[in-house]
Amino acid sequence: MEGDCLSCMKYLMFLFNFFIFLGGACLLGLGIWVIVDPTGFREIVAANPLLFTGAYIMLAMGAMLFLLGFLGCCGAIRENKCLLLFFFMFILLIFLAELSAAILAFIFRENLTREFFTKELKKHYQRNNDTDVFSSTWNSVMITFACCGVNGPEDFEDIRHVSYSSLEKATPEACCQRELQSREGMFVNKEACLEGIERFQNRQGCYTVILNSFETYVYLAGALAIGVLAIELFAMIFAMCLFRGIQ
Repeated sequence: MEGDCLSCMKYLMFLFNFFIFLGGACLLGLGIWVIVDPTGFREIVAANPLLFTGAYIMLAMGAMLFLLGFLGCCGAIRENKCLLLFFFMFILLIFLAELSAAILAFIFRENLTREFFTKELKKHYQRNNDTDVFSSTWNSVMITFACCGVNGPEDFEDIRHVSYSSLEKATPEACCQRELQSREGMFVNKEACLEGIERFQNRQGCYTVILNSFETYVYLAGALAIGVLAIELFAMIFAMCLFRGIQ
């Protein structure tokens, strides 16, 4: 009976570690995508030290979970006490680190507010200057999501260092409506848009548009994080039980 329980625990341990292995692979892939993404989100992340650090933490956590999931599977199948103890200690450290990261994310959540992004936009945005990484990134985001500024076109009225002709309002070209939402897309009416005619402008702010677009994924990511923590907790319990059961 004891042998059957040990065998069952061994395969459950293997199953849990296989899920940890897959979770680590997902986090690793997501971290790499955020850091090397060529569409512009990389520059937005780099502009915020907290987000920049978070991306590398996610990358490191993914790599460690990937490795430890593999080691846990090997330790369970081979019934190696050394590998199981090593696995338990590192999973415990990662578990505590993830809890700390969640607490820090909650504490510093104000860095992701509408006011923060509005302040950064007004401070660094240089209109159609595509040689400036920050401005080029914002232009790409506004074109892709058919939005304008953080809150709307009014965000650009107070940007004094932006130069525009007397015939143009402060609204940049990226806020003008296009037939296709890409840089290659034709303007519906560029001249009318720049003269301030609202029906040819994208009036909705990017903060609301992006938040609505990614709301489902945010809840999915939160559920995934809770699931990963639960799997890690059960994996540690099974690792210790298997460790004690191996003669």
